[in-house]
Amino acid sequence: MGSIVLKSLSILLGVFFIFVGTTKLTPVISKELHKDLRKEYVRYAKVFPLSEMLDFKLPSKWYRRTVGGLEILFGLCLALIPSHKIKNAANIGLVLLMMLAAYSHVMVGDPFDRCAPALVFFFMLSGRLVVWYQTSRREAQENAATAQNGNGLKRD
Repeated sequence: MGSIVLKSLSILLGVFFIFVGTTKLTPVISKELHKDLRKEYVRYAKVFPLSEMLDFKLPSKWYRRTVGGLEILFGLCLALIPSHKIKNAANIGLVLLMMLAAYSHVMVGDPFDRCAPALVFFFMLSGRLVVWYQTSRREAQENAATAQNGNGLKRD
């Protein structure tokens, strides 16, 4: 049985990333925000970490679309999929995207207030993983104790 904290975090973070990913892909939610993101991703594509290592230029449109699409996909997994393995894989994917976002903000010289949301959501996603780990560990210990008690052994 999962904890209410874990379920709440999963749903809220999932919905948030669906919203953010949608703003990157389409102007339906906010035309101004979408236009601003299109301009910003031109700067972020120039500092994409693999561009220098692999010696290729990443088109900003595809970078923005890929990040937005992944945010929607991972957000849907966090909010809707019941499997903990899939949720945790999506969580790790979003943690990596937040690390990439923080890196991009720092490399283009954005002020801290532009980088802060990526850091906040990095810590929230990390916190969700910690809550999952603690919950699953507690449940495993309870199951082991129940199995042990079922074999005629008493716990002290």
